[in-house]
Amino acid sequence: MAIKFQYNKTSLNELDKKLKARTRALPTIKNKESALRLEVKKAKADAERMEAELALKLREMDGFARLFTEFRPDLIRVEDVQLERYKIAGVRIPRLKHIDFQEKSYPLFGAPLWYADGLGLLKDLVRIGIESEIYTYKMQLLDTARKKTTQKVNLYEKVQIPGYNEAIRKIKRFIEDEENLAKSAQKIVKNRHAQEAEL
Repeated sequence: MAIKFQYNKTSLNELDKKLKARTRALPTIKNKESALRLEVKKAKADAERMEAELALKLREMDGFARLFTEFRPDLIRVEDVQLERYKIAGVRIPRLKHIDFQEKSYPLFGAPLWYADGLGLLKDLVRIGIESEIYTYKMQLLDTARKKTTQKVNLYEKVQIPGYNEAIRKIKRFIEDEENLAKSAQKIVKNRHAQEAEL
């Protein structure tokens, strides 16, 4: 990315302001990148933990699998999933607040005895599945933000800051050369006037 500038003091001051702003912002952006990298690792670990917990619950349910053929699927359904949002390093992240289930009543004496345990098991499976999805989504959000932050750090470190330094150096050299030429021209004019005065 070529930085556009003019060879004058106004452009020099403008570039200097931009350079200082990026130099001051760079440590903050690097800290944000580190925090996001750490949070991505945590979210990944949480997602893997929830997937393992889901697999464990499904293995526990193997004993119930034959019984679920006589289970009525209309007895329970998810009515609402309530999420709350919080920020991690400026990124809004969802967190499970509450799951509302709608249960239909069933005759206690006419239904199999395991229905109550089955309903509890289904609620656990649904909760774990939803939490697993939320952690996976959280990991994706944080990873996307981390990638953008890494790009910004690289842009500042490798492109803009060196580019502004180079442009400032060129402008300063040009201004110094202009001043030296002006001083030389003044000396030449002064020497001519001195020679003319002698004649």
